[in-house]
Amino acid sequence: MKKLLGYILSPIAISAFFLLLLIFHPIQWVCYNWGGYKAHKRSVDLLNFFLMHTAYLMGGSVTFINKYNLPLDRPIIFIANHQSLFDIPPLIYYLRKYHAKFISKVELTKGVPSISYNLKVGGGANIDRKDPRQSITELVNFATRMKNKNWSAVIFPEGTRSKNGKVKPFQSAGVATLLKKCPNALLVPIAIKDSWKMNRYGSYPLNPFTRMIWTVLEPIEPGKTPVDELMKEAEDKIKAVVE
Repeated sequence: MKKLLGYILSPIAISAFFLLLLIFHPIQWVCYNWGGYKAHKRSVDLLNFFLMHTAYLMGGSVTFINKYNLPLDRPIIFIANHQSLFDIPPLIYYLRKYHAKFISKVELTKGVPSISYNLKVGGGANIDRKDPRQSITELVNFATRMKNKNWSAVIFPEGTRSKNGKVKPFQSAGVATLLKKCPNALLVPIAIKDSWKMNRYGSYPLNPFTRMIWTVLEPIEPGKTPVDELMKEAEDKIKAVVE
Protein backbone atom coordinates (compact mmCIF):
# COMPACT_ATOMS: atom_id res chain seq x y z
CA MET A 1 0.00 0.00 0.00
CA LYS A 2 2.82 2.41 0.89
CA LYS A 3 4.57 1.71 -2.39
CA LEU A 4 1.37 2.38 -4.32
CA LEU A 5 0.97 5.66 -2.46
CA GLY A 6 4.60 6.39 -3.31
CA TYR A 7 3.76 6.16 -7.02
CA ILE A 8 0.98 8.71 -6.48
CA LEU A 9 2.92 11.22 -4.37
CA SER A 10 6.40 10.93 -5.91
CA PRO A 11 5.62 12.88 -9.11
CA ILE A 12 4.37 15.77 -6.98
CA ALA A 13 7.40 15.85 -4.67
CA ILE A 14 9.97 15.29 -7.43
CA SER A 15 8.38 17.92 -9.68
CA ALA A 16 8.39 20.42 -6.82
CA PHE A 17 12.04 19.65 -6.07
CA PHE A 18 13.23 20.22 -9.63
CA LEU A 19 10.96 23.21 -10.15
CA LEU A 20 12.64 24.85 -7.18
CA LEU A 21 16.06 24.16 -8.69
CA LEU A 22 14.99 25.77 -11.95
CA ILE A 23 13.44 28.80 -10.25
CA PHE A 24 16.40 29.49 -7.98
CA HIS A 25 19.09 29.08 -10.64
CA PRO A 26 18.59 32.60 -12.11
CA ILE A 27 17.89 33.96 -8.63
CA GLN A 28 21.30 32.71 -7.49
CA TRP A 29 22.96 34.26 -10.55
CA VAL A 30 21.39 37.65 -9.90
CA CYS A 31 22.20 37.52 -6.18
CA TYR A 32 25.82 36.54 -6.76
CA ASN A 33 26.56 38.96 -9.58
CA TRP A 34 24.67 41.93 -8.15
CA GLY A 35 24.82 41.35 -4.41
CA GLY A 36 27.96 39.28 -3.86
CA TYR A 37 28.55 36.50 -1.37
CA LYS A 38 26.00 37.50 1.28
CA ALA A 39 23.10 37.84 -1.15
CA HIS A 40 24.01 34.60 -2.89
CA LYS A 41 24.24 32.74 0.41
CA ARG A 42 20.79 33.95 1.45
CA SER A 43 19.33 32.69 -1.82
CA VAL A 44 20.96 29.28 -1.28
CA ASP A 45 19.69 29.11 2.30
CA LEU A 46 16.17 29.91 1.14
CA LEU A 47 16.34 27.38 -1.69
CA ASN A 48 17.33 24.62 0.72
CA PHE A 49 14.58 25.59 3.15
CA PHE A 50 12.06 24.88 0.38
CA LEU A 51 13.91 21.77 -0.90
CA MET A 52 13.89 20.34 2.59
CA HIS A 53 10.13 20.76 2.82
CA THR A 54 9.43 18.79 -0.35
CA ALA A 55 9.76 15.74 1.94
CA TYR A 56 6.47 16.80 3.51
CA LEU A 57 4.77 16.36 0.14
CA MET A 58 5.53 12.67 0.63
CA GLY A 59 4.02 12.71 4.11
CA GLY A 60 7.52 12.57 5.55
CA SER A 61 9.22 14.80 8.10
CA VAL A 62 12.59 16.41 8.83
CA THR A 63 13.84 16.77 12.41
CA PHE A 64 17.12 18.55 13.13
CA ILE A 65 18.40 18.26 16.71
CA ASN A 66 21.23 20.43 18.02
CA LYS A 67 21.62 20.70 21.80
CA TYR A 68 25.11 22.20 21.63
CA ASN A 69 26.08 25.86 21.62
CA LEU A 70 28.64 25.58 18.85
CA PRO A 71 31.17 28.40 18.50
CA LEU A 72 30.83 31.04 15.80
CA ASP A 73 34.38 32.35 16.18
CA ARG A 74 36.25 29.34 14.80
CA PRO A 75 35.90 27.00 11.80
CA ILE A 76 34.01 23.74 12.26
CA ILE A 77 34.37 20.50 10.33
CA PHE A 78 30.99 18.78 10.38
CA ILE A 79 31.43 15.03 9.88
CA ALA A 80 28.28 13.19 8.81
CA ASN A 81 27.25 9.78 7.56
CA HIS A 82 25.64 9.83 4.12
CA GLN A 83 22.43 8.01 3.20
CA SER A 84 20.70 9.92 0.40
CA LEU A 85 20.47 13.18 -1.55
CA PHE A 86 17.92 14.30 1.04
CA ASP A 87 20.80 14.57 3.54
CA ILE A 88 22.02 17.84 2.09
CA PRO A 89 19.23 20.50 2.22
CA PRO A 90 18.73 20.29 6.03
CA LEU A 91 22.50 20.50 6.55
CA ILE A 92 22.74 23.64 4.43
CA TYR A 93 19.73 25.29 6.03
CA TYR A 94 20.24 24.43 9.70
CA LEU A 95 24.01 25.03 9.60
CA ARG A 96 23.64 28.30 7.70
CA LYS A 97 25.04 30.54 10.45
CA TYR A 98 28.28 28.53 10.40
CA HIS A 99 28.81 29.17 6.66
CA ALA A 100 29.12 25.43 6.12
CA LYS A 101 30.53 24.48 2.70
CA PHE A 102 30.57 21.05 1.11
CA ILE A 103 33.34 18.89 -0.24
CA SER A 104 31.78 17.58 -3.44
CA LYS A 105 32.62 15.64 -6.58
CA VAL A 106 33.73 17.88 -9.42
CA GLU A 107 31.20 16.16 -11.70
CA LEU A 108 28.39 17.89 -9.79
CA THR A 109 29.58 21.33 -10.94
CA LYS A 110 28.01 20.71 -14.35
CA GLY A 111 24.49 20.03 -15.55
CA VAL A 112 22.37 20.41 -12.40
CA PRO A 113 20.37 23.65 -12.10
CA SER A 114 21.08 25.66 -8.94
CA ILE A 115 23.25 22.94 -7.39
CA SER A 116 26.03 23.13 -9.97
CA TYR A 117 26.06 26.93 -9.88
CA ASN A 118 26.26 26.99 -6.08
CA LEU A 119 29.14 24.52 -6.10
CA LYS A 120 31.03 26.68 -8.59
CA VAL A 121 30.71 30.00 -6.79
CA GLY A 122 29.77 29.08 -3.21
CA GLY A 123 33.31 28.60 -1.94
CA GLY A 124 33.39 24.88 -1.18
CA ALA A 125 35.79 22.25 -2.53
CA ASN A 126 35.09 20.36 -5.75
CA ILE A 127 37.43 17.41 -6.02
CA ASP A 128 38.31 15.06 -8.85
CA ARG A 129 38.63 11.61 -7.33
CA LYS A 130 40.65 10.46 -10.33
CA ASP A 131 43.25 13.19 -9.79
CA PRO A 132 44.84 13.03 -6.31
CA ARG A 133 46.96 16.13 -6.93
CA GLN A 134 43.92 18.22 -7.87
CA SER A 135 42.00 16.89 -4.87
CA ILE A 136 44.74 17.82 -2.40
CA THR A 137 45.21 21.26 -3.95
CA GLU A 138 41.46 21.92 -3.85
CA LEU A 139 41.23 20.85 -0.20
CA VAL A 140 44.22 22.98 0.80
CA ASN A 141 42.75 26.02 -0.92
CA PHE A 142 39.41 25.35 0.75
CA ALA A 143 41.04 24.99 4.17
CA THR A 144 42.74 28.35 3.59
CA ARG A 145 39.35 29.95 2.93
CA MET A 146 37.99 28.31 6.08
CA LYS A 147 40.81 29.78 8.13
CA ASN A 148 40.70 33.26 6.59
CA LYS A 149 36.91 33.66 6.43
CA ASN A 150 35.94 31.61 9.49
CA TRP A 151 33.91 29.22 7.34
CA SER A 152 33.01 25.63 8.14
CA ALA A 153 33.05 22.39 6.15
CA VAL A 154 30.67 19.46 5.74
CA ILE A 155 32.30 16.19 4.80
CA PHE A 156 30.89 12.71 4.20
CA PRO A 157 33.91 10.51 5.05
CA GLU A 158 32.25 7.24 3.98
CA GLY A 159 32.97 8.21 0.37
CA THR A 160 29.64 6.91 -0.99
CA ARG A 161 26.04 6.82 0.20
CA SER A 162 24.83 3.93 2.34
CA LYS A 163 21.80 2.29 0.76
CA ASN A 164 20.70 0.44 3.90
CA GLY A 165 21.54 2.89 6.67
CA LYS A 166 24.62 0.99 7.87
CA VAL A 167 27.57 3.30 8.47
CA LYS A 168 30.56 2.49 6.29
CA PRO A 169 34.16 2.92 7.56
CA PHE A 170 35.22 6.55 7.69
CA GLN A 171 38.17 7.72 5.63
CA SER A 172 40.44 10.26 7.29
CA ALA A 173 42.44 11.79 4.42
CA GLY A 174 40.08 14.71 3.74
CA VAL A 175 39.81 15.80 7.37
CA ALA A 176 43.58 15.36 7.83
CA THR A 177 44.25 17.74 4.94
CA LEU A 178 41.83 20.34 6.30
CA LEU A 179 43.31 20.16 9.81
CA LYS A 180 46.86 20.66 8.54
CA LYS A 181 45.92 24.02 7.09
CA CYS A 182 43.20 24.87 9.62
CA PRO A 183 44.36 23.28 12.91
CA ASN A 184 41.98 25.27 15.12
CA ALA A 185 38.89 23.72 13.50
CA LEU A 186 36.46 21.93 15.80
CA LEU A 187 35.18 18.50 14.74
CA VAL A 188 31.42 18.01 15.09
CA PRO A 189 29.79 14.67 14.18
CA ILE A 190 26.25 14.67 12.79
CA ALA A 191 24.19 11.46 12.74
CA ILE A 192 21.73 11.20 9.85
CA LYS A 193 19.07 8.59 10.51
CA ASP A 194 16.58 7.01 8.11
CA SER A 195 16.98 9.30 5.10
CA TRP A 196 17.95 6.16 3.17
CA LYS A 197 14.39 4.92 3.66
CA MET A 198 13.18 7.63 1.29
CA ASN A 199 14.83 5.53 -1.45
CA ARG A 200 13.81 2.16 -0.03
CA TYR A 201 12.33 1.19 -3.42
CA GLY A 202 15.24 2.62 -5.42
CA SER A 203 15.23 5.98 -7.13
CA TYR A 204 11.51 5.66 -7.87
CA PRO A 205 9.02 5.71 -6.31
CA LEU A 206 9.99 7.59 -3.17
CA ASN A 207 8.91 6.02 0.09
CA PRO A 208 6.08 8.00 1.77
CA PHE A 209 5.82 8.79 5.49
CA THR A 210 9.59 8.66 6.03
CA ARG A 211 10.66 10.32 9.27
CA MET A 212 14.23 11.57 8.91
CA ILE A 213 16.37 12.80 11.80
CA TRP A 214 19.61 14.80 11.87
CA THR A 215 21.34 14.87 15.28
CA VAL A 216 24.34 17.04 16.13
CA LEU A 217 26.59 15.07 18.49
CA GLU A 218 29.16 16.09 21.08
CA PRO A 219 32.02 18.09 19.50
CA ILE A 220 35.52 16.65 19.37
CA GLU A 221 38.60 18.80 20.04
CA PRO A 222 41.38 17.67 17.69
CA GLY A 223 44.34 18.58 19.93
CA LYS A 224 47.32 16.34 19.20
CA THR A 225 45.28 13.16 18.75
CA PRO A 226 46.03 11.32 15.46
CA VAL A 227 43.38 12.01 12.82
CA ASP A 228 42.63 8.30 12.38
CA GLU A 229 41.63 8.10 16.05
CA LEU A 230 39.53 11.25 15.78
CA MET A 231 37.66 9.84 12.81
CA LYS A 232 37.09 6.52 14.58
CA GLU A 233 35.64 8.43 17.53
CA ALA A 234 33.30 10.36 15.21
CA GLU A 235 32.30 7.14 13.43
CA ASP A 236 31.52 5.38 16.72
CA LYS A 237 29.44 8.33 17.97
CA ILE A 238 27.38 8.32 14.77
CA LYS A 239 26.95 4.54 14.75
CA ALA A 240 25.61 4.64 18.31
CA VAL A 241 22.74 6.83 17.10
CA VAL A 242 22.12 5.45 13.62
CA GLU A 243 22.47 1.69 14.02
